[in-house]
Amino acid sequence: MANPNLARTRAAILISGRGANMAALIAAAKKPDYPAEIALVLSNRPDAAGLKRVAAEGIATAVVDHTEFGKDREGFDRAVQALLESHRIEIVCLAGFMRLFTPWLVARWSGRMINIHPALLPAFKGLHTHERALEAGVKIHGATVHFVVPEVDSGPIIAQAAVPVLDDDTPDTLAARVLAAELRVYPLALALVAGGKAGVVQGTVRNAATVAATAQLIVPDAV
Repeated sequence: MANPNLARTRAAILISGRGANMAALIAAAKKPDYPAEIALVLSNRPDAAGLKRVAAEGIATAVVDHTEFGKDREGFDRAVQALLESHRIEIVCLAGFMRLFTPWLVARWSGRMINIHPALLPAFKGLHTHERALEAGVKIHGATVHFVVPEVDSGPIIAQAAVPVLDDDTPDTLAARVLAAELRVYPLALALVAGGKAGVVQGTVRNAATVAATAQLIVPDAV
C-alpha cells in the first residue's frame, strides 16, 4: 500500500519483450515510501510477453506498434508522446525497449527519460555486450542506468552495478549475473531520479545518496 501522504512521480515503463526489469520496478513501486508510481506500461510490440505480466497489477497498458509507421520514426514517436501525455507521465523508464527515439522526442524528455544498459558504460555501448566483454577479457562487467540523450548509450550515468567475470563464463551465464544486478540497480536509480536526488551538473550526475568510500569489487579476490 502506497503512502497517501507521499507525492509520487508518475512513471511509464516502455518494453519490447518479457519485461524483467519492468517487474522489478513494479515491485519496488509497491513499497510505501517509494517515490514513483508505475502509471503506464507501453510496448511497441503487441505480443510483448511483459504486457501479460502486468495484466493482474491494475496498471494501464498501451501498444504503439512500430510496424504500422514504416520508416516514419517521428510519427511513431509522436504517437508515443500522445499516450505519455494522456497518462500524465513525468518520468519514462526504458526497460528492454528496442527502438531508438528521434531527437524530437528525446528533447521533450531531457532529464526525465532513463535507460538501463547491460554493461559498465562508457564501455561496450550498443548490442552484444556480454560477448564483447568476454572477448575483451575484462574481469568486471555490469549494468548502467543513465539519462537518455540523442546519442545511443551516451547519457549521464545515474547508477552502476558491477559483477565479476569468471574464466568459464559464457555469454548466457554472464548475462544472467548481469541481469540480477540490473534488477537491483534500476529501482535504485528510478528512486533517485523520482525523489529529486539525482541531477545533472556540468554533464555528469550528482547523487544525494550515501556511498561508502571504501566499497570495492576486486576480481580475482584471492591468490
